[in-house]
This record gives sequence, structure tokens and C-alpha cells, in this order.
Amino acid sequence: MLRIFFVLAAVGISLFLASCNTLSKKECLAGDWKGIGFSDGFGGHSPEARFEQHIKSCKRVKVVPDLTVWKKGYKAGLLRYCTPEQGLWWGQLGYRYVGVCPPETEPSFLKGHDLGSRQHSLQTDLKRLTDEAEDKEEELEDLSGKLTAAPDAKKYDIRSEIYDVERELADIRAKQRDVESELYLVKAAVFRFQSEL
Repeated sequence: MLRIFFVLAAVGISLFLASCNTLSKKECLAGDWKGIGFSDGFGGHSPEARFEQHIKSCKRVKVVPDLTVWKKGYKAGLLRYCTPEQGLWWGQLGYRYVGVCPPETEPSFLKGHDLGSRQHSLQTDLKRLTDEAEDKEEELEDLSGKLTAAPDAKKYDIRSEIYDVERELADIRAKQRDVESELYLVKAAVFRFQSEL
């Protein structure tokens, strides 16, 4: 039994370590450092940390990444990343910006990113509130069923519970309306932003 545990632990650790690799063995051996750099730049990764991860990934196949060639690709990818459109897109996906854009492109990138991040945040809030409202509606349905089947002595307590849940649901619905209104305004701002590009 103990042997099986150690085998499973070893498999789990090796799977965990493999998931930490930024590059596969095949990618390390192929050595397309310009292409890898481009992908890293276009993905908005921090250059030092990302290249360090590549070094660790390729160490297992005894390959040393070419920093000079990688940097050329990274700079080309970064030019594509640091645009207002990409800022908006990455923000809408909820990705954090790590401060990699050069000073001349950063303000326009951030304008898009901030707007996209706001939209993502509001959509996340709306989803959470919708889920909470559905939970409260199910709770009300259950309580209504209990009320119908309950003896008279218990009905007062169940009605009191129903009242509390209805009040909570009303609060959630009010927050939902506020978020929907703000999201409508942000979507209009996104539309204007995109039409000005």
C-alpha cells in the first residue's frame, strides 16, 4: 500500500512540474527563439520572468535559449500587443497588465485595457448577482412548498423566513439593475472607443 502511495505521489509531482514548463521538449529542441519571443511579446509577458521560465523549461533537454534572437521576436510581438485594440481585448478577458509597453504606446494601450477591465469586472459582478438571485428564488420555492405542507404552528416562522429571503432577493435585484445600467454605459463607451480606432 505504501509503495502505491509513493508511486502516485511521484507521478503527481512530475505532472505538476511538467505543468510549470513554458515550453515543451519539442519546442526547446526546435529552437524557434524568434517565434517564441514574438508569442511572448504578443502575450504581454514580463520579459525577464518569461525568459527565465524558458531557461528552466529547456534545461531538462540541455538546450540554452538564445536571448538575442528571442529579444528580437519579443520586441516585434510587443509592438502588436501594445495597441489600444489589444489593450481592450486583454482587459475584456480579465488579464492583468504587467507594465511592459513602452512609454509612447502605453497610454493608448491602458485606455483600452482600463475600459475592457471595467467591462469584464461588471460582467463578472452581473453573473455573480444573477447566480445569487437564482439561489434565492430556489430558496423561496422550497420555503413555499414547506409552508403549504407545514402545520399551522410552524407557518408563522416559515412566512417570516420567506419575508427575509424576499427582502434579500429585492436587494440583489436592485444591485443587478445598477450593474446592468453601468454595464450599458461601459458597452456604449467600448463601442465609441472601437469606432474611433
